[in-house]
Amino acid sequence: MGYCSMNRGDTVFSLIKDLGLLVAAKQEALPFLISFGIAEFFFKFKSFALECLAFLAVWFVLSFLQSLIFPHTKAQRS
Repeated sequence: MGYCSMNRGDTVFSLIKDLGLLVAAKQEALPFLISFGIAEFFFKFKSFALECLAFLAVWFVLSFLQSLIFPHTKAQRS
């Protein structure tokens, strides 16, 4: 078992596999750009590692909020 409760569908790999690279990139573009702007203007930790972790945390939160507000559907492949 283990401590991780993520399902197979919760990974970035499965997002790209299920939706395709272009759709996944479009889906994550807005949270990524907003997170990048927040990190650039507000995070001045004088440590690259801390700023990177804070950027990734903000990106995760914004992406999560976006998925709650606008749930994505799997792309239909023919």
